[in-house]
Amino acid sequence: MPEPDLPASAPRPDPPAITADLTLGQAARTWARIGLESFGGPAGQIAVMHRVLVEEKRWIGESRFLHALSYCMLLPGPEAQQLATYIGWLLHRTAGGIVAGTLFVLPGFVAVLALSVLYATFRHLAAVDALFFGLKPAVLAIVVGAVIRIGRRSLKSRVMVAFAAAAFVGIFLFDIPFPLIVLATGVAGVLGSRVLPQYFPQPGAAGAGGNTDDKALLDTMLAGGRLEHLQPSLARALRVTLVCATLWFAPLAAVALAFGSDSVFVQQGLFFSKAAMVTFGGAYAVLAYVAQQAVTTFGWLRPGEMLDGLGMAETTPGPLILVLQFVGFMGAYRDPGTLSPMVAAVLGATLTVWVTFVPCFLWIFVGAPYIEALRGNRSLHAALSAITAAVVGVILNLSLWFAVHTIFATVGEARWMGVHLLVPDLGSVSVPSLLIAVGALVATLRFKLSMGWTLGLSAAFGLFWRLVVAVA
Repeated sequence: MPEPDLPASAPRPDPPAITADLTLGQAARTWARIGLESFGGPAGQIAVMHRVLVEEKRWIGESRFLHALSYCMLLPGPEAQQLATYIGWLLHRTAGGIVAGTLFVLPGFVAVLALSVLYATFRHLAAVDALFFGLKPAVLAIVVGAVIRIGRRSLKSRVMVAFAAAAFVGIFLFDIPFPLIVLATGVAGVLGSRVLPQYFPQPGAAGAGGNTDDKALLDTMLAGGRLEHLQPSLARALRVTLVCATLWFAPLAAVALAFGSDSVFVQQGLFFSKAAMVTFGGAYAVLAYVAQQAVTTFGWLRPGEMLDGLGMAETTPGPLILVLQFVGFMGAYRDPGTLSPMVAAVLGATLTVWVTFVPCFLWIFVGAPYIEALRGNRSLHAALSAITAAVVGVILNLSLWFAVHTIFATVGEARWMGVHLLVPDLGSVSVPSLLIAVGALVATLRFKLSMGWTLGLSAAFGLFWRLVVAVA
């Protein structure tokens, strides 16, 4: 896990005294701070939480933090938001999980909603078009960078490389559903760890040398008998499932009664509810599927607009999966029914976010007690490691999908004996987009330029090219 940005010679501040009287209100202020600082995708967001919660506040120890993160990476949905919910639940039960998970999403929701309004209102302006012309290839470079970073962290053996390669081939060439890939990889990880244990990381290895559990607030609370909610309970799990399922689907029933079962709101509610069940690997892993459905099946977006939405999500705090909010906004804006386009768009965006994140709370509140009881389980750790490797292959598939649709204006498809292949028209290559993508990749990987600067410079180049060079 990344260290804080302190020089090696800089003295570290004295850690705060560990007491067990942390109130929910005090925690909420910290969760709000984390939500506002959570830029840079899952890796950056997890690093922020690690710095604040493990090193600065010492609310949770290293090994418990990594155990919670491993579980969240297995779940569908955004792992960083679910990790915040998990730790909030550890500290303050269900109320703490709701506060932590909501405050992690809220700043990004407001920001993406504002940008979506500007996009829908002023997208036809040349300056706005030029701005997103520069952002798209920069976002492509960020996705490629994510493949490289996650690959370096996850592919520690030839077996893990094989998992990633198999996942890539399965989804890129044969359109194998991602949930099936996850299931098969998890089972293979468990079996492989028993046959070839030397190729699989052992539980607790990631935190070796950095375990601070004996000094963390949670252990003080545990010693004081204040963590009874960590014990699994079937009755409680059933109650939580019933409440969350009601909250999940009640808005769908309401919009079906108000606007009809064939309205765009019901379509979006059902589609994104389904997506919430299969979005293993976070936003990067599901965007290709959502983009294809939103463009070709439902007509909510035009080709290339998914990258515009991802650019919004990349430049605002919160989970990258908030790009789905943009999809819901634009889909309802273009098919408002009896409502005004902007009112319909806000309703579509809100409903999309609701059905995307309510399941995240369900997975944590039901599963976390059982996962806490399985800390140190070797088979579970092997399954999580294998699935993380497979996610690398899925994100690589996304990178190629984005690349061909960003660099080439015309992209066809070829199918032969079950193999599906994208075939770009080489004559439709966009040289400026290619240059921006390569420049952004070099800036982030070679010169470690921050995401904000990379996106800002790419947007500026897009403005210059479209408004100055192209019209000269």
